[in-house]
Amino acid sequence: MIPFELVEPRSLAEAIALLDPEDTAVRPMSGGTAIMLMMKAGVLRPTRLVSLARLELDGIEQGPEGELRIGALTRLADIERSALVRRGWPVIARALRTLSNVRVRNVARLGGHLAHGDPHTDLPPLLSALGARVAVAGARGERVLSVEALYAGYLETTLKKDELITAVEIPALAGRAAYLKCTTRSADDWPALGVAVAFDYGGEAIGSPRLFISAATDRPTRLAAAEKVLAGRPLNEETLREAGAAAAGEAEIESDLHGSAAYKKQLIRVYVKRAIHEALRESR
Repeated sequence: MIPFELVEPRSLAEAIALLDPEDTAVRPMSGGTAIMLMMKAGVLRPTRLVSLARLELDGIEQGPEGELRIGALTRLADIERSALVRRGWPVIARALRTLSNVRVRNVARLGGHLAHGDPHTDLPPLLSALGARVAVAGARGERVLSVEALYAGYLETTLKKDELITAVEIPALAGRAAYLKCTTRSADDWPALGVAVAFDYGGEAIGSPRLFISAATDRPTRLAAAEKVLAGRPLNEETLREAGAAAAGEAEIESDLHGSAAYKKQLIRVYVKRAIHEALRESR
């Protein structure tokens, strides 16, 4: 490992000023779980790491409109154990139980998890399905964007080099939601496929469906054709079969060490149906 500078700013403005919009060797670091692995593997050789550890950007609270607000430096384990999250957004707490392992969740931070850009991570597709937004601060000011708009490709985000995620806001969960992943090894391994769904259902027809997949694609991908099949339809086997087929047909699937594209297409057909059933089961 080559020498590098480690700085610990005490304010958000100072942290942003220490980042270099032109130098990819200057990186921010929150929990460091991903960045340290990249450094050990020789994939990343930073000249400066800007530690965000001293910034007061953690915390979980409910907003005036019932939304969930989570600071970017909140540990994943704290989100998993939060009584507020378990009560109002239990699907997030359930998803976190198999996100890597407890050692990682005790160190990793929400902002870093989202900013890493790896399509195999679990929360981006789920937060996208829930309609979550991220607050971003940089040298040119602040902006807010949807979680899915954060991603541009494999390990690529739309964040500028001198921008930082400061918070995540998730709307109140009034309908049904679920996240399922298929792993080829242990339950907390990187998935071959992740499927997140959110929809309204009063016992007759499916309303406002949002369906995202990850791991099989280079970023969290919304499946608009499958959503169109589901919207306004009764929740029966025919509807779910058609939705699964539409989902498998519309996404550009990529092969990797977790499975071939053909294998993942079949997983999509199966897991879209399973995720919807899971959302109904958990809501009961």
